[in-house]
Amino acid sequence: MATDEWTRWLLTRRDGGNAELRAQHATSLEVFRDEVLDRADLQPADTVLDVGAGTGLIAFGALERLGPDGHVIFSDVSDAGLDECRRRAGDDHRCSFVHAPAEDLSKIPDASVDVVTTRSVLIYCDHKATAFREFFRVLKPGGRLSIFEPINRFLLAHRPDSLFGLRDAEVGDLLAKVVAVYRAGAIRGENPMTDFDERDLLRWAAEAGFDGIEVDYRAQLDVPAEPIGDWEARKAVSPNPLAPTYGEAIDSVLTDEERERLDARMTQLAQSGTPTRRTLATAYLRALHP
Repeated sequence: MATDEWTRWLLTRRDGGNAELRAQHATSLEVFRDEVLDRADLQPADTVLDVGAGTGLIAFGALERLGPDGHVIFSDVSDAGLDECRRRAGDDHRCSFVHAPAEDLSKIPDASVDVVTTRSVLIYCDHKATAFREFFRVLKPGGRLSIFEPINRFLLAHRPDSLFGLRDAEVGDLLAKVVAVYRAGAIRGENPMTDFDERDLLRWAAEAGFDGIEVDYRAQLDVPAEPIGDWEARKAVSPNPLAPTYGEAIDSVLTDEERERLDARMTQLAQSGTPTRRTLATAYLRALHP
């Protein structure tokens, strides 16, 4: 199957093809999916537009909650992702597929859907306010918007030099070099992944015309998390579709001697079960079209 960076990340680079890491991601993704769908208040005959459907996490979850007269529109910028969704959907007549970015849903008629959902889509959009206006346009009066976004500005503000939450004295200098690969340009106003926070989401929804807006925000700072696990597997992981894997970042900035030192120490930490530390912030937003 032809693929692109978006679908390649969803299928392989997000977990490096490692079963243990895939299982960890699956648990988190199920929580995100259920939280978005719970806030959408789906009704059996709803038409749902899932913007940035990817490989269908939210969309297929919505299908499970809809009745025989419900419908889900899978929308994405990736043809490969839509092909994967078509394959998984099989002959389910309740599905349709649209190639479109979040900022331009012109292929979707005005006031034609009951629910709009997204998950981790706006972080890749340069024109987020435009996306909110498009969400508003396609919703029927009384329609619902339910979205999830990571607030990456929080990590940038509080732990800009942290990789896996580790601040290990033996290889701190090397970790800093690797982190710099990911932090380059990631300052407010220069990177769509870090140029907003939960207050911007609320403001854009209000400016688009939404009513009954609720934002549920959660932040975690240095919370103990799962150990590194298999270091070689971890190096094959990319933190987002547009980023290099950790191994690729390491190769780009460290000398052979430095790589050997980092590998030895990280393997030691993995074998001892040293926990990582999680620093992140997330926001769920739901709103109504009056």
